Amino acid sequence: MQLFKLALEALMCDDVNEKLSLTSQLNSYDVCLESISDKFSIKKIKKPGRPLKPKLVSFQTAPKRDRSDLGMVKTIHSICHIEFNAINLALDAVYRFQNMPTKYYQDWIKVAYEESYHFKLLNDYLELLGFAYGDFDAHNGLWEMATKTDYDVLARMALVPRVLEARGLDVTPSIQAKFKDSKFSKMVDILDVIYCDEIGHVKIGNHWFHYLCKDKNLDPILTFDTLIKKHIGSNLRGPFNVEARLLSDFSQAELNYLDHPVYNEAK
Repeated sequence: MQLFKLALEALMCDDVNEKLSLTSQLNSYDVCLESISDKFSIKKIKKPGRPLKPKLVSFQTAPKRDRSDLGMVKTIHSICHIEFNAINLALDAVYRFQNMPTKYYQDWIKVAYEESYHFKLLNDYLELLGFAYGDFDAHNGLWEMATKTDYDVLARMALVPRVLEARGLDVTPSIQAKFKDSKFSKMVDILDVIYCDEIGHVKIGNHWFHYLCKDKNLDPILTFDTLIKKHIGSNLRGPFNVEARLLSDFSQAELNYLDHPVYNEAK
């Protein structure tokens, strides 16, 4: 099956287990110049493949998560939902942007597969606890960013891995601390796996963002600043996990920009 067609099939699949299977199949695909030369029709996708549940609500009305047992389960479910959306985001990055180098597709297929593994780890743990993905409402913020950036691979690379996934690196240590001394301490190990892989995902995003900036002769920090203002409208919130972001190939100049988001100061 043609690469982009298979990526779209996995992206639009509503059945969770079949989506995981198709993503695994895509991970075994031999990506070569010939496989990416056969283009496939590209369309705007407002609703990617997902099960009927969870019900999607606004961020403001999403389930509140306290430190009660149920609150902790809701936190696990929320992370599980993030990982499910991350599968779709990576699949869309493969399907949508069909004029990139071969390595780009290899990278984002790898990301999709690892996100599917993260989802399965979390979903299996929810089931062990007597719950399942879809038991609680969830918000749709991640996919909303996908639709905002579907016009340009540069915007996608700037704002999904470098903002949304990098935010996960910022908050994971505090989430792990929350679980450490609870009856849900298994989450610490699960989050260790996710955290290590997500460093790699952000690094991939950084690589392709800088590749595209260089190709278009654009200043990376100015370009990032412009896209933040256009699509987010406010400065990114800290605190930032400097160690993880450095491992993900954020430059020191970029970290300086995050702490002092005025472009002239960053130059």
